[in-house]
Amino acid sequence: MTAKRIGYARCSTLAQDLDAQRAALAALGVSPEDVFTDHGLTGTSRARPGLDQALAAVRTGDTFVVAKLDRLARSVPDARAIADQLAAKDVALALGSTVYDPGDPMGKMFFNILASFAEFEADLIRMRTREGMAIARAKGKLRGKQPKLTVKQQTELCRMQASGDYSISDLSELFSVSRATVYRTLQRNSVSKVP
Repeated sequence: MTAKRIGYARCSTLAQDLDAQRAALAALGVSPEDVFTDHGLTGTSRARPGLDQALAAVRTGDTFVVAKLDRLARSVPDARAIADQLAAKDVALALGSTVYDPGDPMGKMFFNILASFAEFEADLIRMRTREGMAIARAKGKLRGKQPKLTVKQQTELCRMQASGDYSISDLSELFSVSRATVYRTLQRNSVSKVP
């Protein structure tokens, strides 16, 4: 059985596309049918179905290929865990055209430095996002999730429920909302009426 090159590509948002990573993996010798992807999933989350499938697809002697390390992981512990998992299966890890050798001290140090940069970049993105949200909140532009029902609809829903003529299921159907929304509306309005 010949060794294969298994590729993995990921992008964090649905607005991004994977074309550049697919092209890079093809240039690195990965067949299109051997590319596994995660679209709209962050690298800080380890729960990625495409990554799980790619890791399950590799066999002893294969090479696991990513265009860049930050596509594989956004934290040093996660990158190390994936690299160790591959090494335990005797699978090589290629970061672009460079094959990572866990037995080489220089290679190990270089891998850890790349993983540190990927983690640092993820931390910067989180920090900028929090700062942007704080500024938007201060300007009154970030108000959180809006209720599904207008104030008038909420008042009517509460009045109808108080009459005892309507069940939660009835109200859910009449207002075209989930039962959970009906319960939240009733709870929110009962709390607002408490002196």
